[in-house]
Amino acid sequence: MDKNEIVTINGQRYNAHTGMPLNATKASTVVASKPPSAAGIHAAPQKSQTLIRRATKKPPASITSRLIGKPGRSMDIARSNKIARFAPHPVKPPVKSAPVPDVAATTHPVVKKVHQQLHTAKQAAVTAQTPKSAQDIKHEAIVAALAKPAARTPKKSFFKRNSRLINIFSIGAVIIIIGVYFTYLNMPNLSVQVAAQQAGINATYPEYRPDGYRLDGPVTYNDGQVTINFAANTGSSAFTLKQAKSSWDSSAVLDNIVRKKVGEKYITNQERGLTIYTYDGNAAWVNAGILYTIDGNAPLSSEQIRRIATSL
Repeated sequence: MDKNEIVTINGQRYNAHTGMPLNATKASTVVASKPPSAAGIHAAPQKSQTLIRRATKKPPASITSRLIGKPGRSMDIARSNKIARFAPHPVKPPVKSAPVPDVAATTHPVVKKVHQQLHTAKQAAVTAQTPKSAQDIKHEAIVAALAKPAARTPKKSFFKRNSRLINIFSIGAVIIIIGVYFTYLNMPNLSVQVAAQQAGINATYPEYRPDGYRLDGPVTYNDGQVTINFAANTGSSAFTLKQAKSSWDSSAVLDNIVRKKVGEKYITNQERGLTIYTYDGNAAWVNAGILYTIDGNAPLSSEQIRRIATSL
């Protein structure tokens, strides 16, 4: 047997693999290997050797030393490092008690508010530096539009709802008023034209009227003659302008009308091919087959008569 397979403990040699002593006699080996009988084990009941720790006290040191015995008498076995058969006793880690947590530190409200403001400012700066995408801008616009309360559309008034119709009516009214005004201004001309058509002559209304005189009454007519009356705005002065068909010339007018009324007390005026005879504020002349006469008590001058004659 190899020396490495023998272990010597307290002068006794043992097999390192089997742990059996090498110097034991064959009888002892047989006896040791023979199992005990049941009669020997159950011959007499044994008392319980378990101690009740709650009822017993710790023995004094002298008793403990006595039970342990003296060194050398017990089997003090030194374990060799060459024996690999036995496993080391497990070492239990020490049980650590759970630490009591300390009270967490709290931030002062003012400091917390300052931190929030700094964080918000930082985020705003980062957002301002980063350009927004078209989708983000559209989404923000939609959210802002939905957040706003729907504006109540005010009910339109009658004038706003019918503004176009009112504009047309206003323009039409203005046109009518202007037409009425011009019709009023041209009423004498229209009246003379109507009377001239009824009389069958080419009668006209004078463009010049002496100051202080107006058209007095409607324009009258009969067969071949139209009569226009003028009266003073103040006083009883008035004159009548007559237009009638005639085949006379200026000499016939002088002989048949002027000289029969005033003899030789008349004034002859030549103007634009016309021969005008004036007398006592009255006058007579002929033009294009129409005899014109002015009769009345109005103190018309020769100049006013001349302007009336040239304006027809």
